[in-house]
Amino acid sequence: MTRDAQATGPDARKIKGSGAKALKEAPEEAPRRRSAAAVDLASENVQEYLEAVYSFNEAGAPAKTSQLAAMLGVKPSSVTGMMQKLSRAGLVRYRKYKGATLTEEGLRLGRRMKRKHRILERFLSDVLCIRTDKVHEQACAMEHSLSDEAEQAMCKVLGGPQVCPDDGKPIPPCGPKEDGKRDCRDHALAVGEAEVAGGGGERGPRPLTELGSGGKAVIAFIRGGPGVMKRLSDMGLTPEATIHVEKVAPFKGPVQVRVRGSSLVIGRGIASRIFVMAP
Repeated sequence: MTRDAQATGPDARKIKGSGAKALKEAPEEAPRRRSAAAVDLASENVQEYLEAVYSFNEAGAPAKTSQLAAMLGVKPSSVTGMMQKLSRAGLVRYRKYKGATLTEEGLRLGRRMKRKHRILERFLSDVLCIRTDKVHEQACAMEHSLSDEAEQAMCKVLGGPQVCPDDGKPIPPCGPKEDGKRDCRDHALAVGEAEVAGGGGERGPRPLTELGSGGKAVIAFIRGGPGVMKRLSDMGLTPEATIHVEKVAPFKGPVQVRVRGSSLVIGRGIASRIFVMAP
């Protein structure tokens, strides 16, 4: 995957010259008669686009065509064609000039690719001792062929890493498998978090920053050191507490929530470490 959303989006860092492989140009306009089933989810091209859109969405912003084109090194017309294709497949919500956001299924796939990428960065840095300014390119070359089983094994070997090494972004938690059984339960326990919910749920924990205004969820676990944990606990933000999102400020601004009868304003950085589940 190319660099996370940058100069024109969240977490600015230039990608030009990063060595990330260029994507194949997507068809500018896929024929309308083609079925949504024509989308190949195993395609590196499709995975790259979903992961790129996730990079913007995880920071609370839609992915604009120009931003995606700059990030992926393709023409804006190619981005438009792919967004239309993914929209027909039910993976993104795309509005011309407004940008793209992932649907429930698109979010699951985009988050999974981002998790693999950041786990790989952690493994390359912590186990193989590759310099942090080199791990991104290596992870890009490996993420699409990394199986879920291998990714989970890396996670356990690493002791449940919380953030990637080069830019400190949170590693998305593992979620339930397709059959609803627990997926990587040991990862959650390894970092002192609550158990990752399994059962029949469709989704695993996700960052609070992925909820929009009016969203309601239950805190699953919080990532952070003792100081962060104590501060949030004193504010009533603890596992199993019900949380309501009252307002999400634009441009990576704070998140206003209501928990235990109190209204709180939380910085986006802290909010990204609070993982929630559907109530």
